[in-house]
Amino acid sequence: MTSPPRARPKPSVRSSVGIRPATASATAAAPVREAVPPRSRLTSVSAAHETSPRTSLSAVFRADSSNYYMLLGTTLLLVFIGLIMVLSASSVDSFLKDDNFFMGFLRQGAYAIAGVPLMLLASRVPATFWRKWARVFVLAGIALQMLVVFSPLGVDSGGNRNWLAIGGFTFQPAELLKLALALWVGIMLPVTMEKYGTTWRVLRPLVPAAIIIVLILVGGDLGTVLVMVAMTMAALYFAGVDWKLMMIPLSIGAFGVLMMALISPNRMSRILSFLGAPCVDDSGACWQPLHGTWAMASGGIFGVGLGNSRAKWSWLPAADNDYIFAIVGEELGLIGAIVVIALFIALTVIFLRIIRAAEDPTTRIVTGAIMVWLVGQAFLNIAVVLRLMPVLGVPLPFVSAGGTALLSSLVGVGVVLSFARTQGRKKFQ
Repeated sequence: MTSPPRARPKPSVRSSVGIRPATASATAAAPVREAVPPRSRLTSVSAAHETSPRTSLSAVFRADSSNYYMLLGTTLLLVFIGLIMVLSASSVDSFLKDDNFFMGFLRQGAYAIAGVPLMLLASRVPATFWRKWARVFVLAGIALQMLVVFSPLGVDSGGNRNWLAIGGFTFQPAELLKLALALWVGIMLPVTMEKYGTTWRVLRPLVPAAIIIVLILVGGDLGTVLVMVAMTMAALYFAGVDWKLMMIPLSIGAFGVLMMALISPNRMSRILSFLGAPCVDDSGACWQPLHGTWAMASGGIFGVGLGNSRAKWSWLPAADNDYIFAIVGEELGLIGAIVVIALFIALTVIFLRIIRAAEDPTTRIVTGAIMVWLVGQAFLNIAVVLRLMPVLGVPLPFVSAGGTALLSSLVGVGVVLSFARTQGRKKFQ
C-alpha cells in the first residue's frame, strides 16, 4: 500500500531531535556543529600548529628507495669493522711512536665521527649543489695537488710525494680529487655528448682529469693513478661513449703508467719481484709481500683471535694501512676475510641497483665512477695482499687507517645516497 505524502512540518511542531520551536535558527546550524565534535576540532588545530621533534628527525633520514638504507647500513658496518681492526693493527706502532697504544685508533675514530655526519649531510644536499660546485672542487683540488708536487709543503713517504703538511696537519689532496673527478665527469659528459654527439669533442671534460692524473704521476703515486684511470674509463662507459673514442684516453693512460713504472727503480723492483721467482727470503722487495702472506696463512679458518696478531709487532710494514687485510686474515681467519669481501660485493650490488634505477645520465656516471673508486680500490688492495698484483700502496676503503681517505670515501657515499634517496621522485636537475 502506498503511503500518503508527508506534509511540510510547521515551525510550531517539535523536530525529531527534540529542538524547541524557539530555537529554530539554532536547529539549522546544529548539524554543522555536530559534524566536527569539539574534541576533534581541538585535535586538528593542535596538529596544525604543533611540530613534533620526532617527526622532524625522521624526515631528515626519510628516503624513497630501499637502496638508500642498504648502502648506508653496509657503509657503516665497514667503518665499524675498520675501527676495530685499526685499534688492533696500529696498537704496537702507536706505542712506539706516541707512547700510547690507542693513539692511532683515536685519530681514526675522530675522522669517523666527523665523516659520518658529513656523509649524512651530503645525502641531503640537492643535486643542483653538485652541479654548481663541481668546477670549484676540481680547481681547488688541482691547486692543492700542485702545492704537493711543486712546493716545500709537499711531504714524501715511501717513495711517493702525495701528502700536504700545513701547520702540523697532514692530508692527501689526491683522495679529495677522486670525489671531485667523479662529480666533474658525471656532470660534464652528458652536456658535451648532447652538444657534440659521437665526435672526439665529447672527451673535452677529460682535460681536467688528465691534468689531475699527470700531477699525481709526478708525485709518484702509481696506485692512485690506476684508480683514477679506472674511474675515468667507468665514467665513459656509463655515459655511453663509443668504445673507439674510449681507446684514446685508455691508450694515453696506459702509456703514462708504463713510463712511470719504468723510470722508478722502486716500482721496477716490486714489479720484477712479482713477475720473477717466488720470494724465498725476507729482505728487500720481498719483505712486505712475504710477511703479508705469512700473516694470512697463520690465521687459518678461524684466526688467531682479535688483537693476537704477531705480524703487527713491527714485522709487517703498513699493517694498519695498505696491509690491514693481512691482519684481518690473521686475526679473524678465512671467515673474517670472506665477510669483508662479501661486504664489498654487497656494495657493488647496491651501486648497480642505483645505476639501474637512475633516470638521468649524471646519476649513472657519478655512481659508476664512485663504485669503481671504492670497490675497485678495495679489490686492488686485496689482490696486492694476496700477491695477485705487485705492491701498489693503495688503502682498503673504510677499513685502512687514514683520515683523508676515510673522509673522502664517506662523502662519496653521501653523494650516491643523495641520488638513491630521491630515486622515483625526481630527476637530477
